[in-house]
Amino acid sequence: MKTAVPRYYHLDVEVSPERVGQVRRILAAHLRFWRLEDLVEPVCSGAEMLLRAIDEHAGDKSTSIEMWWNRQHLITAVAGNDHALRPDPDLRSCLQHLAANSDGWGCCATDTGAKVIWFSRRARSGERVPLVATSPAPITREGLEVPRETMPVARLSRPSADARGVLEAAR
Repeated sequence: MKTAVPRYYHLDVEVSPERVGQVRRILAAHLRFWRLEDLVEPVCSGAEMLLRAIDEHAGDKSTSIEMWWNRQHLITAVAGNDHALRPDPDLRSCLQHLAANSDGWGCCATDTGAKVIWFSRRARSGERVPLVATSPAPITREGLEVPRETMPVARLSRPSADARGVLEAAR
């Protein structure tokens, strides 16, 4: 069963060939901790491809990685700070791979000019258990006691003579 609590994870990393494998293991550990084992491979492979593209083509290697789990979708975003990163054939093949292996993806620019590439994966339930109709439990009928007789309620529309005397003495 999937967790019902929304989650968020943020990681700042200086991309290098040896750090790509470390980041993959870190992301996989968080997904397993969130009990999203079925998303480990597609999410980690997509993030790894983006990190390798940044390592090969970007001048500025500082990168931010974020993951959001909203109970249905896991959104992974990789933000590169290199303003000169242009789509080339290698990056296009990476984006084609993301498009083919994710439920949605996109690219946008931040206020500072950095580029963010994100992709989402929907969590699928591992087992489908059919619903079985259960018969209702029998109702036990118990006898109820007869309610007590109600006491007559005094009328409050006109105060009695005793009440008028008490009111006048109070003034």
